[in-house]
Amino acid sequence: MDIPLAARIRPKNLDEFVGQTHLVGEDKPLRKALELGVISSMIFWGPPGVGKTTMAKILARQTGHEFVEMSAVSAGKADVRKVVEETKRQRQLGEQYSAPVLFLDEIHRFNKAQQDYLLPYVEDGTIILIGATTENPSFNVISPLLSRTRVYVLKNLTDEEMVKVLNQALKFLKKENKRAKLTVTKEAKDWLLRFADGDARQLLTIIEHSLDLYKNLSLDSLKNALQSQHLRYDKKGEEHYNTISAFIKSMRASDPDAAVYYLTRMVESGEDPLFIARRMVVFASEDIGMAQPTALVVANAVFQACQTIGYPECAINLAHGVVYLATAKKDRRAYEALRAAQADVTQHGNLPVPMKLRNPVTSLMKTQNYGKGYKMYPEGESSLPDKLSGKEYFKKK
Repeated sequence: MDIPLAARIRPKNLDEFVGQTHLVGEDKPLRKALELGVISSMIFWGPPGVGKTTMAKILARQTGHEFVEMSAVSAGKADVRKVVEETKRQRQLGEQYSAPVLFLDEIHRFNKAQQDYLLPYVEDGTIILIGATTENPSFNVISPLLSRTRVYVLKNLTDEEMVKVLNQALKFLKKENKRAKLTVTKEAKDWLLRFADGDARQLLTIIEHSLDLYKNLSLDSLKNALQSQHLRYDKKGEEHYNTISAFIKSMRASDPDAAVYYLTRMVESGEDPLFIARRMVVFASEDIGMAQPTALVVANAVFQACQTIGYPECAINLAHGVVYLATAKKDRRAYEALRAAQADVTQHGNLPVPMKLRNPVTSLMKTQNYGKGYKMYPEGESSLPDKLSGKEYFKKK
């Protein structure tokens, strides 16, 4: 069939939907929204294959809204304008008006001007925006748009949930073709779960290609199907994110062989070398940090080399840097300190700076005790706001 298996068995309602119980379980926000029949603009943030598109379609269908699907990779302002103008036309004709759900996949790929264009139509309810992203929306979606939407975080499916998806697929396939050999051994099932790693679409794609090519789901057939040309790296689609994820996790596991392998897959597929190098710069501080501070210097040097040289030679610089980062000692304490401090800033806001740390630039400030008690090299004294005094973000070994 031309329609992929993942699309053919896509759930039609929440009872068929697998995973994300923190959002769709009893009395959880998205289930409540459906029960009330009211949805508002929102953003789904999560890895590939966890149900972002499916969830958006269910919300639109069950609340009676037209579903308009776009990808920010190929769509632009003109495409959004068509939806807005058609909605306005219906209003003017006095037709029964129901704002369409505009599902914008990979919303992080819209630039600032394109995201700005959405703002008034989200604000006045001309459209109900559901954006989907694999990237942290705090960094990739403009603040005004974030303030007009609710962000829901979707998670990788658990092994138990992936088994449910697998069983649903096998049941569906048996109905489609009763003669197909659909026996899955425990060894093959375990391999599928490890490889798919919580990504339902990945699991379904491997099953489908194995059946297309080998007419069975043996472990060897599944592995061979994975290596086939049917599963190409798509630098504009989910494989882009799957491969960069495996690349980062291989360096994190201090596995230079796997890291170089995933690097090579990206290089041979024409991935932007600066994209790879940027992730290496982040990794140098996030995962290596204080264990080997020169890692950041090396990663930046690789980035500059990629800018200066380009393909094909810069692949050598990338490989050099990847092996260095993968074999370096790891220390996430600086990263974890940042995240812990961010949590306190979010919870407590701008706590007053201790008076001893304030700069007494005027006479009045001096009379108000600005800078009083300040020591240039204090020992054992906290410089944090009083409410957080003694808090430890950077954990000493």
